[in-house]
Amino acid sequence: MNDSVNFRKVLGNYPTGVCVVTSTEEDGKPVGMSVGTFTSVSLDPPLVAFLPDRRSSTWQKIHQTGRFCVNVLGDHQEAISRQFATPAVDKFIGIPHRLSDMGSPIFDGVVAWIDCEVEAVHEAGDHYIAIGKVVALGAEDPAQPLLYHKGIYSQVSPIPMLNVSSG
Repeated sequence: MNDSVNFRKVLGNYPTGVCVVTSTEEDGKPVGMSVGTFTSVSLDPPLVAFLPDRRSSTWQKIHQTGRFCVNVLGDHQEAISRQFATPAVDKFIGIPHRLSDMGSPIFDGVVAWIDCEVEAVHEAGDHYIAIGKVVALGAEDPAQPLLYHKGIYSQVSPIPMLNVSSG
């Protein structure tokens, strides 16, 4: 299977949540990148993962810090995702945030945040599998999460419950 266009098209049928992974370099400069590959890995110990592109200079900076925070974006935060998906010099301009206890940026208005230490990094084709040990986490805004599906941003739309009669 060498057709990357078809691969992307077929897998685009599966929606993904949109997150921004952040950290702070030694000089205090915040860094971050949009990801659609975040997942939980283990309850005991609590582990999560995301899959950064091996060519990403932002991932290299985050990896060097040894820690990161996953900001789960709400459906009202598409602009933040777009801003962090670009190679801008300062992606944090105009983004209100605070620092976690470990020093990673947490955006105002996120659905949830997960603060982690880098546990392991594995090569996986043209990406890495970055596994984080969860140190702290919190749910913030009750908004619906931002999704990416079939090449566009989307949102959760609940399915009405079926009227199932017993008998």
